[in-house]
Amino acid sequence: MSSLAKQISVPIFSGQNYDYWAIKMKTYFQSQKLWEIVEEGVTLPEDSSTSSSAEKGKLENKKAKDSEALYYIQTAVADHIFPRISVATSQKKHGAFCKRNIKAVQRLKGNHQANCIEENNSSDQLFYTCNSVAETGEATWYIDSAASNHMTYNKGAFQTLDESFKTNVKLGDNHIVKVEGKGSVAINTKKGTRIINDVMYIPNLRTNLFSVGQMMEKGYTLHFGGDSCTIYDNKDKTLKIAEVRMKEHRCFPIHLQYMGRTAMKAQEDQSWLWHRRLGHFNFQGLKILHQKKMMTDLPQIQAVEGACEACLQGKQHKKPFPSGTSWRAKAVLELIHTDVCGPMRTPSHEQNRYFILFIDDYSRMTWVYFMREKSEVFKVFKKFKNLVEKQSGRSIKVLRSDRGKEYNNSEFDKFCEEEGIEHQTTVSYNPQQNGVSERKNRTVMEMARSMLQEKHLPKAFWAEAVYTAVYLLNRCPTKAVQNMTPIEAWSGKKPSAKHLRVFGSICYVHIPTEKGISWRRRQRKGSSSATAHSQKLQNLQPKDQEN
Repeated sequence: MSSLAKQISVPIFSGQNYDYWAIKMKTYFQSQKLWEIVEEGVTLPEDSSTSSSAEKGKLENKKAKDSEALYYIQTAVADHIFPRISVATSQKKHGAFCKRNIKAVQRLKGNHQANCIEENNSSDQLFYTCNSVAETGEATWYIDSAASNHMTYNKGAFQTLDESFKTNVKLGDNHIVKVEGKGSVAINTKKGTRIINDVMYIPNLRTNLFSVGQMMEKGYTLHFGGDSCTIYDNKDKTLKIAEVRMKEHRCFPIHLQYMGRTAMKAQEDQSWLWHRRLGHFNFQGLKILHQKKMMTDLPQIQAVEGACEACLQGKQHKKPFPSGTSWRAKAVLELIHTDVCGPMRTPSHEQNRYFILFIDDYSRMTWVYFMREKSEVFKVFKKFKNLVEKQSGRSIKVLRSDRGKEYNNSEFDKFCEEEGIEHQTTVSYNPQQNGVSERKNRTVMEMARSMLQEKHLPKAFWAEAVYTAVYLLNRCPTKAVQNMTPIEAWSGKKPSAKHLRVFGSICYVHIPTEKGISWRRRQRKGSSSATAHSQKLQNLQPKDQEN
């Protein structure tokens, strides 16, 4: 080593003021006539046996200078930073030592220091060292305990981005970088699409950062132990959603798969479609239906932003009825709830003004019948009783209704007594005591109104909408039945979503040859109005008449 090197002390990089340190180091290497070797490195010949003695001498001289420069660069960093570059150094061989170690230290420039947080030894307290030595992809993020917010330099990762949001962030080298926006990033996981909210967009950032503090603020639990970091769900604290292994330089990189804006939009559109196909059923219920595999042929449902206008118009209601009942049935037909709704101002196409619901307490399976007059209740009940008892092989034990005259008359009482059915009634003027049927009534009406509102159908279609609502609710999850739909609890068979279509959709009806002359058109335009229980075809309402 030269005598000048003994007189000049090597500037020490402690993790701050990198630019000043870099200028000093360049001057130092130039004074030692080592800057060329730092810039260019040493290139080894593929076959040294053919080299002349002079060439071999030059190569050995370059190697010696390379080792000398390597010593200076290792001496020029503080002890708490040295382990981070020593791993990279041990992995390199021969000529490129110095140049690559300069770059390894240079990458420390990107170490992030949280907004307004000042730490004398900040780089040593981070869980990662920026890019480290390895190059990172755009989908690689690092878990950072010092970052105040999630941050990324990749503008294309955002699903939504508010570019009016402006602020500054202080990095580990005391540089201030501008935040050019804040938004949300959508990623694909095994549990479906997850949205990372409140992510800062910083074009000059070198890496993507996951803020430990922000994740904890959102309810996630992070456990650091051994050589990994485990992240648990913010709702189910026992559900492990990620396990990140510690890599070189004590960093925790997560490799994420972004969901493109087009794919996200397509999934949102599909979620809205199934919301409509299932009678405007709530999105949380649709997600449960898919996640617990309670219905076949149903795709993954994505929670979407915004409100459904048809739901807003069709589901306004007063204070809810009390939840729960004092007693729950242990088997089908042990308890049947019933209620009559009507009269409707506009009669249906079949001139009906009322409908009656029968709800099995155990399965929550629901049946609906339409009537022109309330006096038809007794006849309809006998029809219902005959149907369900033959389907299930069981008998109705208890019938619960309000004190309406259609239920409380000598004919009805005598029939229940003869059939061994206990008829329970509510206190006068307290329909809320018949809570199950009252709530079901409200849910059916809200769903039917939403479907009619969306398609702007005449009120005369209320019966078709009610029938469809009951059909769909029997295939949707309910809190009263765990991990299955009412139709599965009743029949033991999972429902399928394959045949479902949006209520009121335009369709074309095939006209058989027997119905007309061969030269006439073979189809008629119409709208699907309800899904029939006993038929695989849907009921269709003509939109025009054959000439």
